[in-house]
Amino acid sequence: MDRKKRWLIYGMLTLATSTWGSAFIAGKIAIESFDPATISFLRFFGAALLLFPIMWMFEKDRPKHTKKDWILFMLLGLTGIALYNICFFYASKYAPVIKSSLFIAANPMLIMLLSGVFLKEAITRRNVVGLLLAFFGVITIITDGDPMVILKFQFEFIDLILLGAVITWALYSVLGRVVLQKYSSIVSTTYAVGFGTLFLLPFSLIEQPWERFSDSTLSAWLAIGHMSVFVTVLGFILYYYGIQKIGAAKASIFINVMPVSAVVMATLFLGEVLTIGTIIGACFVISGVYVGTSVKRRHKQSHMSTKTG
Repeated sequence: MDRKKRWLIYGMLTLATSTWGSAFIAGKIAIESFDPATISFLRFFGAALLLFPIMWMFEKDRPKHTKKDWILFMLLGLTGIALYNICFFYASKYAPVIKSSLFIAANPMLIMLLSGVFLKEAITRRNVVGLLLAFFGVITIITDGDPMVILKFQFEFIDLILLGAVITWALYSVLGRVVLQKYSSIVSTTYAVGFGTLFLLPFSLIEQPWERFSDSTLSAWLAIGHMSVFVTVLGFILYYYGIQKIGAAKASIFINVMPVSAVVMATLFLGEVLTIGTIIGACFVISGVYVGTSVKRRHKQSHMSTKTG
């Protein structure tokens, strides 16, 4: 891959994860009118209405689906669309944007770990160091800098929800790498969103959303529309394209852009305050992700330099 194309992919991944940061703000707005599962369903139903025509128009020569392919598409819909977003919007309702966004910033380390286990990618000592740094950062964020909270078992239930979001997104990324060996990012995203929407429907019906429609605000609908078009259609296609071209572990580096954009927007638009514990935790998370994910690229550059010399 030449340098120009590589930087183009990096730019696309940066754009994708930047839009995901705005989902934390949009989620805070939408949650004032609708319950979490309903927001997720409306978001992905709207995205599906756009994605399927796009796929049919630009992906006419799609590979023939096998039974295994359909199972993988269903798993993508279950993990990255249904379960992740239910966890995400519950976090939007009960956790500060800064805390939830930085917590999810630990995702690259878990994605790298799962990539090593299931995709047989090499995990170095620096990967492990980075993982431990990021984990310490997450603990710092959860406890707000007070380690005694761990000893007193004073975790909040929402922390388990956030952990569920981290795990399901990591599974979605790793499974996506398998699917992308055969299908394009548009096809993979479309079927994942399609199945995810179906999985979300019963959860939404339990919440009886029709009772909330009359009281919903225009801002809530605009927020859902933003998440459908930009966060889902644009963001997911670009993210999967990046995974397809440079791999799940390396593409996950750019997830760090998401909490940065979310924190900036939270302080600007929601008036949330950064605590010392959150700042320290964020530094450890970002440092850990940098240490753990920059190794592969540096190793490759070193190898190339040796070969040239």
